[in-house]
Amino acid sequence: MGSSASKIELKAYDDLFQTDESRAELNREKIIEIPLSEIDDFPDHPFKVRIDVAMEEMAQSIKKLGVLTPATVRQKEDGRYELLSGHRRKKACELAGIDNLKAIVKEMSRDDAIIFMVDSNLQRDELLPSEKAFSYKMWLEAMKRQAGRPIQDNYSPLGNNLQNKTSSQELSVIIGESKNQVYRFIRLTDLIPNILQMTDEKRIAFQPAVEISYLTKEEQQMLYDTMDCEDNTPSLSQAQRMKKLSADGRLNEDVIFSIMTEQKPNQKEKLTLKDERFNKYFPKTYTAQQKEELLAKLLENWWQKQRQQER
Repeated sequence: MGSSASKIELKAYDDLFQTDESRAELNREKIIEIPLSEIDDFPDHPFKVRIDVAMEEMAQSIKKLGVLTPATVRQKEDGRYELLSGHRRKKACELAGIDNLKAIVKEMSRDDAIIFMVDSNLQRDELLPSEKAFSYKMWLEAMKRQAGRPIQDNYSPLGNNLQNKTSSQELSVIIGESKNQVYRFIRLTDLIPNILQMTDEKRIAFQPAVEISYLTKEEQQMLYDTMDCEDNTPSLSQAQRMKKLSADGRLNEDVIFSIMTEQKPNQKEKLTLKDERFNKYFPKTYTAQQKEELLAKLLENWWQKQRQQER
């Protein structure tokens, strides 16, 4: 008993004379330099790291000034590190020829890490529909696991500080989107990659893309092949009709072709450029929008030269 009492008294004595600064030092997160070779990207990271002008500028800045804002990592069981925030900074370091990344090491569970990773990256100014789709899905599933509920249960209440709120309702409050809009974005994760890319490139509008997500993978592939062949995309009403026909088991290749070749209101003849003829002239990383902008600039320059020659 005496030994236990002395331990209690000693601990209380230490706590009594510990300064606020020393307590803060113990709790302060330390920033360390970690070799890039020891840092793994977050599994299924939903945010794209683009090699664009902004990335090149970041690489030049890091080469000159170093990483000003530390990344955030968690240490894994095998001793390596998992990147939570700072995927663009890590890539910029690689491009700049820098071998280490300044980072804060956090201790957190897998689901806490998912939520932190998504929340940190949602602060970006411009996000693609696919980035929102997969990040919302990851966040929502992590919240449901933390609440101890089945992933597929969307409507049972959470046992947390938002009493009587479902996980989807809580998420909608956190990110500032309606619950229905959260689920519309999550629907996009059911699109085949080619159609999802078309949605990211704004070749398919958001609402038709949501309706298309209810088609089976085989039906989506038939639709994509038809869109590619006819060089058109479905309107919202066409997408809704295909969704209903799919649910009724009456959607097939001929029906899709019939719907997609309908004359749309105010439809005008348009110029089409086949990718296979022009792709060799563009960098492989160029999106459809970047190709269009470059072609517009080249045509503008050509037009200006024509006008000068006419004078």
